[in-house]
Amino acid sequence: MRQLNYFNPDERKYHPKAEKLAQFLCNHCENESPMFFRMIVSYHLSKIASEMRATVKTHKQANLPINMYTVNLAPSGAGKTKAMNFMEEQVTNLFAERFKEELLPEVTEINMAKLAVQRANRNGTDDDAELSQLRAEFGLAGEWMTSFDSATPAALKQFRQKLLLANAGALNFEIDEIGDNLTGNAEAYSKFLELYDKGKIKGSLVKNTRDNVRMSEIKGGTPCNLIMFGTGSSLLDASKTEEEFFKMLEKGYARRCFFAYTNDVVRDLDMSVEDIYDRNVEKSANAFIDDFSEELLELADSINFNKTLGMDKNEEYLLLEYQMHCMDRANTISQYNFIERAEMEHRYFKTLKLAAVYAFIDSSSKITADHLYYAITIAEESGAGIGHLLNREMPYVKLARYLGEAKRPVTQVELHEYLPFYRGAKQHKEEMLDYAISHGYQNNIIIKKQFHDGIMFLHGESLQETNLDELTVSYSDHMAYNYFNDAIKWENLEKLTQMKDMHWVAHHVNDGHRCEDKIIPGTNLLVLDIDGEVPLSSVQQLLKEYKSIIYTTKRHGITGNGCNGEDRFRVIIPMKYTLKLDGNDYKEFMQGVYQWLPFHLDESTGQRSRKWACYDKGDIYTNDGELFDPVEFIPKTSKNEKRKEKLLDQSSLNNLERWFINNTGQGNRSNQLIKYALLLVDSGKTMVKIEQAVNSLNDKLQDSLPDEEITNTIMLSARRAFNKSVSP
Repeated sequence: MRQLNYFNPDERKYHPKAEKLAQFLCNHCENESPMFFRMIVSYHLSKIASEMRATVKTHKQANLPINMYTVNLAPSGAGKTKAMNFMEEQVTNLFAERFKEELLPEVTEINMAKLAVQRANRNGTDDDAELSQLRAEFGLAGEWMTSFDSATPAALKQFRQKLLLANAGALNFEIDEIGDNLTGNAEAYSKFLELYDKGKIKGSLVKNTRDNVRMSEIKGGTPCNLIMFGTGSSLLDASKTEEEFFKMLEKGYARRCFFAYTNDVVRDLDMSVEDIYDRNVEKSANAFIDDFSEELLELADSINFNKTLGMDKNEEYLLLEYQMHCMDRANTISQYNFIERAEMEHRYFKTLKLAAVYAFIDSSSKITADHLYYAITIAEESGAGIGHLLNREMPYVKLARYLGEAKRPVTQVELHEYLPFYRGAKQHKEEMLDYAISHGYQNNIIIKKQFHDGIMFLHGESLQETNLDELTVSYSDHMAYNYFNDAIKWENLEKLTQMKDMHWVAHHVNDGHRCEDKIIPGTNLLVLDIDGEVPLSSVQQLLKEYKSIIYTTKRHGITGNGCNGEDRFRVIIPMKYTLKLDGNDYKEFMQGVYQWLPFHLDESTGQRSRKWACYDKGDIYTNDGELFDPVEFIPKTSKNEKRKEKLLDQSSLNNLERWFINNTGQGNRSNQLIKYALLLVDSGKTMVKIEQAVNSLNDKLQDSLPDEEITNTIMLSARRAFNKSVSP
């Protein structure tokens, strides 16, 4: 027996004629999405086998009807109507006509004659009288319908009775715009769920009256086919329709349906007008359609009616192998993903029915290994379709992405107008927006709320990750003019700070003029100006985890003329993202950074247009750490609001205490307290003050260290450092 690698697309193969027809539809509808059309082709071929009441039989099951349920989701313009019309008018039309006009009357008459004899024997009546009554009942059941797009339970029951009287044909439910028509056909979907496996359904008990005579029960099954079309946006609307659809999948439609789901209509835009014309009039393709239509016509023959398709032992083995393969994969899926798990567990069953369709279309006497392989290929592609459906982009994700790509602030009214999924009650939309903000919070999309005259405006920005080879700077030998915009590499930034008589800005400017009105939003460098407030060594220790350049300025270490020899330097830290902030937001951003830092510095430098003097004789210190994440400091964002709330809760702490508490966890308490103590030593505090400060900080930790560890570990290290600092 041949082995198939189910995961290797190169080893999968399609039914040759079905695939050729699907590719023809791709060309005919100008949409290169073959799976969408493969489902349409498979559905129509299944209809033919069902109408002819073909069945499939395995070693462990009685005869099963051949039928197919499928969900086909694609954007408007995918070619659904064009493809369905073509299949009905150019491919299956000859079969449908002969079946209805010739074969159906023949088999109906044979079956009703049989039923008449049975009823006459049971009731002790005349055969002809019973046959006359059955014919009347058949007529009263209404016109024969090849397909229908909506149904009530009573109508289904009535037409099903007609099918039972004929012992031919199938119920073919073809629903368009499923998103709009789902809830209105809920009862019909419930009945079709029951009908799938064997075409049987329990009857409803209704009151029998003169005007409403209960129909006589006829034993038997009626095969059913179902195809559901629609756009993903209307079905998956994050509201009632989507909820009902997934309930349907949970109740059993997931394991019964094949799935095709695409978000785009794929056009071949490289084709010339001549190529498109030649493709449309290609004689060989059109000849294939004519020939295939004739082949399907030949199937509408009594010799193919009620045909049973079985398998040899090797094919039974292959099906069992595939079933076990599906079960093994299902066991790897979480029990909480019950839709995906159920579909995987039962995938082999619908595969068997599709294999039987191929065997019937090929006029084969049995299901071959090739038929199983063809069906497995479609089933595996269908698995990708339902996977796409279950892992779809949720509405709040689409909302976050839409806001992140918007060129300007938008209102709630505009969202309602432009986004089909942004519908429903106010509470529902508020919840979706909250989810969108949370999603953006974790995916580098900053969503801001602003209010003007009581109207909320939403503006999003998809943050661009910083490229260390393209850092934003402009520089000049003049304090205000002739600035040159540049994108320099990190290693060249060090050289820039050492250029003689030069000035630089961490933004680009218009017209070479350095002033607030000329600043171009967009910076990826954080610049801190330290003018004697804290020792350079302390800053190095506190900012050790960040990538940085520190360069000393002209007054560094100088005494006299108002200078006391203190450390004066600048810290340049590359940010993880490029921020595009206006002047006011940038000031607020920098104010948040100043509040976060564990030391004091010159807070008057938080302007976008602030220029920094280069110093060719300065000392340079570099550190290779991580990039600074600026997200929680961006104004008008949820992260910034949470940071402010936390700041209020920690208002009793000084900056240094707050820094260490926020960076201390279960595994690093001792190391952080040692760092804190050594910083206090470095700042010139006495041992008494250091011990008091360490104990005070330890008491403020959620899980403080024992006093013994403070004395024998933290303070011991502090004393050693203190003694070393005061020794000559």
